[in-house]
Amino acid sequence: MREAKGLLLAADGVANAAIAERLGVSRSTVLAWRKDFEIDGVDGVGLVREGRGRKPTITQEQIDQMISATRHTVPVDATHWSIRSMAAHSGLSRSTVQKEWSARGLKPHLVKTFKVSTDPDFEDKLVDVVGLYMNPPDKAAVFSFDEKSQIQALDRTQPSLPMKQGRPGTVTHDYRRHGTTTLFAALNVLTGELIGRCYRRHRHGEFIAFLTVINRHVPRGKEIHIVLDNYGTHNHPDVVAWLAKHPRFHLHFTPTSSSWLNLVERWFREITTRRIRRASFSSVAELIEAIEDYIANHNDNPRPFIWTKTAGQIIAKVRRGRIALAGEHARVI
Repeated sequence: MREAKGLLLAADGVANAAIAERLGVSRSTVLAWRKDFEIDGVDGVGLVREGRGRKPTITQEQIDQMISATRHTVPVDATHWSIRSMAAHSGLSRSTVQKEWSARGLKPHLVKTFKVSTDPDFEDKLVDVVGLYMNPPDKAAVFSFDEKSQIQALDRTQPSLPMKQGRPGTVTHDYRRHGTTTLFAALNVLTGELIGRCYRRHRHGEFIAFLTVINRHVPRGKEIHIVLDNYGTHNHPDVVAWLAKHPRFHLHFTPTSSSWLNLVERWFREITTRRIRRASFSSVAELIEAIEDYIANHNDNPRPFIWTKTAGQIIAKVRRGRIALAGEHARVI
């Protein structure tokens, strides 16, 4: 810092003109440094006095107007603002728009999906499910269950090219369809082990068949708690009758529009990205074999997904979301 260096040189007895020449400033600047030091002391070193320095060319009002437009408006010809379009709209430079967006974490080009549940029993169901995850009952098995329906056996029209230096692996954009299967999956919340079966359809008959598989898998004497969604087949009269004959089964339904609350969805994401999405299958049988192999490999070294958010934390976040939605709706109206 030149001012500090100049004051130190002055303290050593160096002449003002010599200090100015050494630091590349005028003699009057050195005199001003020394005068300010006499008044403000060390605390004033480096401070720019009011009225001095470069005057801002962009006002805070301009920045506030640009940020408000970013958050609450869209261009006439697009769904969101870009740096280029906002710069043209606001009269600010692209670098200024980018800097102010970055400072506030605004990313108009990104969007995330969400839906706040309108289930009237949302909080009660949430507390029930999260309680099973975080504090499962003794002498009981807790499963997160769902069906992954319409898994397609897609066969690429040409062989894929392998990855090489400077180029990722490739697959053709088009494919042939060879049919579908539905994976019924129950994830043991405590151990991470998965019970899975593939069926052609996902009606109440297949659901009962899968419940029978779970019943055989879990040793006698253990209660069975299953977290699942509100799909109609799960409440079919035949299912209700089967449950009445197997009283150790207890179903816990997630709130509507709350698939994120079902842990097995996390496992579905893994099998999709790791085994299904980029693969090629010449038949449904080949697809089912790949799914069964993946389940077997998973169960060789199962790892549970750990639920960390308490019901209270989730409820508070959902309430904030509802307040924000209500405020945005009122603003639009």
